[in-house]
Amino acid sequence: MAKKLNCWEIKKCGRETGGLKSKELGVCSAATDTKSNGANSGKNGGRICWAVAGTLCGGKVQGTFAEKEKTCRQCSIYLQIKEEEGPTFKIFNNLTKTLAEATANK
Repeated sequence: MAKKLNCWEIKKCGRETGGLKSKELGVCSAATDTKSNGANSGKNGGRICWAVAGTLCGGKVQGTFAEKEKTCRQCSIYLQIKEEEGPTFKIFNNLTKTLAEATANK
């Protein structure tokens, strides 16, 4: 089985702690969000970045999950992690809801 990559490894953005662009552009909140550590088998918020407020996607600070949900659900990282995790895919930081629970309530 291939190693499951975090968002900053997939995008090669350099915005993780100690990354090539972290001093110049800042560290992304997905890389520092320790409360999400382990979610979808990732480091910090690296495999649940859509649920982390203030991520630095597309060269600008993003908002909360509610503000960026539509865009994130179309993101290649979201779709890749969703596919890799299959039925164990988690969409929220608190990990109390699975994607199936979230979509059942829509």
